[in-house]
Parts: sequence; structure tokens; C-alpha cells
Amino acid sequence: MTGPRYTPLAQSLPATVPFVGPETQERARGHAFAARLGANENIFGPSPKAIEAMAAAAADIWKYGDAQSHDLRHALAAHHGVAPEHILVGEGIDGLLGYLVRLLVGPGDAVVTSLGAYPTFNYHVAGFGGVIHTVPYKDDREDYEALFAKAAEVDARVVYLANPDNPMGSWHRGAEIAAALDHLPEGCLLLLDEAYVECAPEGTAAPVSADDRRVIRMRTFSKAYAMAGARAGYAIGHPELISAFNKVRNHFGMNRAAQAGALAALQDQDWLAEVLAKIAEARGRIAKIAEDNGLRALPSATNFVAIDCGRDGAFAKAVLESLVDQGIFVRMPFAAPQNRCIRVSCGPAAELDAFAAALPRALAAAQAG
Repeated sequence: MTGPRYTPLAQSLPATVPFVGPETQERARGHAFAARLGANENIFGPSPKAIEAMAAAAADIWKYGDAQSHDLRHALAAHHGVAPEHILVGEGIDGLLGYLVRLLVGPGDAVVTSLGAYPTFNYHVAGFGGVIHTVPYKDDREDYEALFAKAAEVDARVVYLANPDNPMGSWHRGAEIAAALDHLPEGCLLLLDEAYVECAPEGTAAPVSADDRRVIRMRTFSKAYAMAGARAGYAIGHPELISAFNKVRNHFGMNRAAQAGALAALQDQDWLAEVLAKIAEARGRIAKIAEDNGLRALPSATNFVAIDCGRDGAFAKAVLESLVDQGIFVRMPFAAPQNRCIRVSCGPAAELDAFAAALPRALAAAQAG
């Protein structure tokens, strides 16, 4: 009996996944987490209007979603002051990353990212045979100057930059990134991941024209809008690039309920403002919990906080494992020296109370070795 004939590229790839989900960990543990603070989900929840819209759309879930996401695209265009031709809607930023890499990166083509940055992008690049070049973080921030310089050195097709950054929560002023675009080499596209930008200080979003061929910006409804499970994201870019996605994207990838929910969420900016205030309050609470335990919380422009455990990655991993054993789901950065931290999502008081109770025990266990 013969099996499927995998491509040489597929055979060369390791059988790994970017993330082990909390549900997988809960099944292994045999019970649910007491606090789900590791996936950078918005635990404060989506707009009630979005929930209502998705429930109404569910009655028509037997229909394919609008392949053009017409209503949502036009609403997003109005929200950002651009034409609908500048907007692409897709299955979260993760899905859009895959389509972009498929469009631009072939076997042997170079891309540039930060060592320890969001790993899903790397999986897409590897899956299409691209070659990943990395540069280290600088002062716990992605170093856009070094990224652009590396792109020139290796003739990169794409540079990936998240602003604000995951996993550190750090950020740059958008005007600084825009000014540095003159150093981006010819023929290289800046993929600017702005998943957390709604949570960030004013001026974090890059003031880049949607007609600038050098940049594509990606946004999501997963974070500030609290719709991670709906898988709704979008890109802002030059119409020619946006149109090119039609060559490779899944035209029916966006279901009707997700489109309806995202549209309702976008239209409920009052709810967004309330949630952003709760996120800011929770960031302060997490920082206080860290301080009370002799640790330092890094400044954050996201819906999570990186806490410096004060030692190396092995110690931080021991802290994380003890927290997980106590039913507190958190994560940590993948690469040194950022892996000296654990990463805690913002959440309601009850979840943070559970984290505050568990952290001293986790530190004691890690210190005991």
C-alpha cells in the first residue's frame, strides 16, 4: 500500500505547531484552567451588538458568506478614510499572512523578521520554501532600523514588523517607522502587523498612505474587539496588491456570522472605548502584582503585559509551569533574552485575583528548583 507523495519541501519541514492551545493543555490536565490569561484574548468580551448580529446571522449560516465581504469592507474603508479598494477582509491576520506569503515568497526567497517575534508568520514562510533571516530585539523592542538593514543585505521580499509587538508589548511611534521607510530596499514590502494598535497610545499607528506600495498594514477584530474565535481580520494596502490577493485567497473563507459580528463591532465604538479602559486598568493591576512580588512589568501598549522574572529563560519557564499546575494559563516569549519574561493577558478582577494568589507560590517553587 502506498501513501501520499509529499513534496520534498513538506518532507523537510518539522512536524510542529506554533502554539499548544489551552484546550489541549486542559485535556492533558484533566480539568479546566481557573484563569485563561495566556492567549492574548480579550476576556472582557465583544460588543453585545456584535453578539446579537452574529446570532441573527446564524439563521442564514446555511449560506456561504459574501465572497467580497462588501458591507464590512465598505464600513472599514469609511472608518479609515480610504477607498474600499484599499481593504481586504480575511480569516484573521493569520490567514492574511498566509495569503501574502503565497503571493510574494517562493522557494529560496528571503524574508526578514525579529528573533522571537510572532511565530505564525515564520510557519507560513517555511511552508512556501522561503528563507527566514532574523535580527535581535533592541531594548525589548523590535529594531526596525536593523530589520530594514538586514532586508537590504539579503535582498528580502518581505519585512515583518509588529507595532505594538507581541510578545513584549513594546511599541514605536508610527511616525518614526514611516520616516524610516526611505531605508527599506527597493522591491521589499513592509508587512506592518498592527493587531494591537487600538490598545496603544495615540500616535502608534503609522501615518502611511494606503497608496504607498511599500507597506501593507494588517488589523484584526481578535484583540480590542474581542472576537478571536470569529477569525476576522483585514489588510490596508495599495489597490493593486489588495486585488492580487484574489488570485490566491479562499473567497468563501469568511462566514456570514463573522462578517456580521465584525461589522456590528466596528459600529459600536462606545463599547470599544469601555473595553480599552478596562484593559488599561488591568495592565496597571498586573504591573502592581508583579511589583508586589519583586518583579518588573514591562511597559505595554497591548492587551497583555510581559513580566520580567529577573533571571533566565529556565527560571521563567519554571515559574510558568508552576502557574499552569495551579490552573493559571499564561505563556512566555520563545527566544532569549526575552524569554526571561512571562506574558499575562489582561482580564477581569477575578482572573487577576487568581493570578495574584498563584504567583508567589510559583516563584517559590521556581526558586526551590
